[in-house]
Amino acid sequence: MSSQHISLLTATDARSHIHLVVGSNPLAAARCTQSLSVGALPILLAPETAELHYTLQKLIDDGKLKRISRTFEDGDLLSLGREEVSHVVDAVFVTSAPRDSQSAHIATLCKRHRIPVNVVDSPQLSSFSLLSSHTDGPLQIGVTTNGRGCKLASRIRREIAASLPPDLGLACVRLGDVRRKIHEEDQLLHNSLADGEDLDDSTDQSASFNKLVTEADLDAAKNRRMRWLSQICEYWPLKRLAAVSDDDVDAILKSYPGTIGAPESVGKPAAPVDLASRGRVILAGSGPGHPDLLTQATHKAIQSADLILADKLVPSGVLDLIPRRTPVQIARKFPGNADAAQEELLEMALTGLQEGKTVLRLKQGDPYIYGRGGEELAFFRKHGLGDRVVVLPGITSSLSAPLFAGIPPTQRDVADQVLICTGTGKKGKAPAPPEYVASRTVVFLMALHRISGLVQELTQYTEAETSLPTGGSDDESKSVRPSRALWPLSTPCAVIERASCPDQRVIRTTLGSVVEAIEQEGSRPPGLLVVGNACEALYTREKGRSWLVEDGFRGLDLGDQLSLGLLGAVAA
Repeated sequence: MSSQHISLLTATDARSHIHLVVGSNPLAAARCTQSLSVGALPILLAPETAELHYTLQKLIDDGKLKRISRTFEDGDLLSLGREEVSHVVDAVFVTSAPRDSQSAHIATLCKRHRIPVNVVDSPQLSSFSLLSSHTDGPLQIGVTTNGRGCKLASRIRREIAASLPPDLGLACVRLGDVRRKIHEEDQLLHNSLADGEDLDDSTDQSASFNKLVTEADLDAAKNRRMRWLSQICEYWPLKRLAAVSDDDVDAILKSYPGTIGAPESVGKPAAPVDLASRGRVILAGSGPGHPDLLTQATHKAIQSADLILADKLVPSGVLDLIPRRTPVQIARKFPGNADAAQEELLEMALTGLQEGKTVLRLKQGDPYIYGRGGEELAFFRKHGLGDRVVVLPGITSSLSAPLFAGIPPTQRDVADQVLICTGTGKKGKAPAPPEYVASRTVVFLMALHRISGLVQELTQYTEAETSLPTGGSDDESKSVRPSRALWPLSTPCAVIERASCPDQRVIRTTLGSVVEAIEQEGSRPPGLLVVGNACEALYTREKGRSWLVEDGFRGLDLGDQLSLGLLGAVAA
């Protein structure tokens, strides 16, 4: 497998490019049509005696295609192109059979002059290939098998396209307009807004995608709308994104505190609750991601609620279970707006109670494991509504994610204790790091955006620790060595992202390499970090590899082996 190459997939702006198409058959017609569809100018090379495909003839008759009635000449490559590139053609398509000696000759010349060339059915002669593509407005999806099965690529492309909601291309147009307007209004074209997260389609989100925005970060504060737009694209279900309307666009543009026209309910006290007509609040955990991991109680609540207030990390597979008739509000918890977004949802819940509705507060994982569930219950108790709140448990990712990554948090003779920690405390403050215990497995939630600081805190003494006084009367200012046991850099660890979702990813590495691994592989939030010897209880690290990336989720349907996802590994 390692000897099989893969291609660097790119998207080329071919407007006004000159494409040289050699041949007169149906494939030549297809190449000319494709060229015209992307704004290029095809030139057809075909002898006078050649029988032209009817599509080619129609394009010529309509004045859309230029034909040169002769065979290929070497000088064509350097004389038929655009003036601004010294008349070098931009790309060449050879549609005759690979066994034709002319095909190999043209390919050799093109490669010598670094002109992209595609020869039909001949990957060894081609410097690029065309993907089997699906186009919906600005949205393009391409599939390639790198010459190993063109029909299979077409089948896979059709399957992908069929699974997408209609009008997704229109949603790309609308959300693109939102992004442009935000750029214009905030006047930050000189800045890579949102830390560049939406500037490159080829990578996962950067490690700073969910980085905390503090009040002191003035420039970052200006980026809040762009950050929220990025996270809408990341977390909203595709069906909802495809249904984005003009009203939704206006709402997005007004969706952070301090913006003209922002919802005036944010930050204001809720109206007094009419106890005679109050409804109830169901505070429920949606589990780690896969809809099959919902409890039956939470699934019933989803089906029966009058209003659903969901956290942004509730996965699309769960949100897709919500009946169409049910209003849904997804928390606007972009970095720096978490408290305001939390307040907004609580006010909406109070309003729902006042109207006698059943309000479902849908949270990821378990509501009491770093989900602010206890704070929300306390909020309703403060308003005299504690008896109207029902709390439903959920499967927490802190324990299920390691399972899906093949990591047993407890294993005899390896790990006899599990510690669940947060990597980020209130207001972004770093919590006290846990000490090293060889038989302990530690699961860190909300830690990947500050992984460098966390690793440093685990493996080195903090400034606060090294400045502790002795407590003695003779020299109270003298520092002493802290007693906390530090974690060795060789400690195994694993980053688990989107556990139980189709795009689950596991990065297996050590504390010494995890920072570099995340920086190179990017971020796919939500994710967590598992640290301890249990990470290698069922996995043996290969020598010479700093980390291993495993993509895909194996699935839960034991009755249908065809539904199991393939798990691929890429070593660094």
